[in-house]
Amino acid sequence: MDTFQVHILAADRSLYEGPCLSLTISTSDGELGILAHHSSMIAAVLPGLLRYQLPDQSVQLAAVSPGMVKVEANDVLVLVDSAERPEEIDAARARREADQAREALLQQKSRQEYQIAQASLARALNRLRVKARGSGM
Repeated sequence: MDTFQVHILAADRSLYEGPCLSLTISTSDGELGILAHHSSMIAAVLPGLLRYQLPDQSVQLAAVSPGMVKVEANDVLVLVDSAERPEEIDAARARREADQAREALLQQKSRQEYQIAQASLARALNRLRVKARGSGM
């Protein structure tokens, strides 16, 4: 199977850069699957599960926050605010963050605070889903 170069970059670090067989990521248009020689495109990344398969390895998982993905000339660039592998996620902390976000949603102080709480809740729940999926592999 052909490979392509992938660069998975978070605001604070590089999660992975190198050859890749396949990549699947949540975008504003739905789940996007990328293989070698994919057509050029740019898409908005939604918080969710990033799956990528490296040559001679099993599928790798990561929880990602919003960002963008660019595919061009067999090179894929994923830029997100944060990216965490399942083993890096502290489930207890994510549960606390989800509880705090739920509480903030109930208080509904302003539209902006409500939207921030919704985003915090989505991020925490996504981290918990990826953690559970990663430990179940």
